[in-house]
Amino acid sequence: MLATQLLEQQHRDVEALFSRLEKKLGDTDAVADLLTELANALAAHMTIEQELLYPNVENLAHDMIFESYEEHALAEIALKRLLASDPRTEAFKARVTALKELIQHHVKEEETELFPTLEDQLDEKQLTSLGERMRDRFDEILATGHEAVLPQGIGKTSADLSKKLIKSAREKRKRAA
Repeated sequence: MLATQLLEQQHRDVEALFSRLEKKLGDTDAVADLLTELANALAAHMTIEQELLYPNVENLAHDMIFESYEEHALAEIALKRLLASDPRTEAFKARVTALKELIQHHVKEEETELFPTLEDQLDEKQLTSLGERMRDRFDEILATGHEAVLPQGIGKTSADLSKKLIKSAREKRKRAA
């Protein structure tokens, strides 16, 4: 499967999880299970983009990639705030809505701007190979859960850590040239 197709399918899965979560807001037990499922899916999705997609395509869409890192950082903070909330409070519902809106904005930009750019500039073999690696890493993260990839605390995000890796790799390439 092409990397862009894999990510689009994951976007639809997350949208469905948000819908199910919103319908169950009064049921604390159901909310807890859905919230864990949503956190795992979002953390795994953001991680595969940060670890595999963005570093491999940064040179094709530099500005879009760095904006995506910032959107991931904000979404991760919103997710952490949601995970720390009591599902019986008004704050919980507000945080579900805020996170959903952040994700919807990010998805729209990826699907209308980034993915078409990648599909124009990478061939099918490259996108398929990347998609296979991303799927394997996604499954690995789902098996371990979101706690394995989300740094503790509000001040640290995986997006910030991943962005530093791109910067370091770019500096190494410059020194080697």
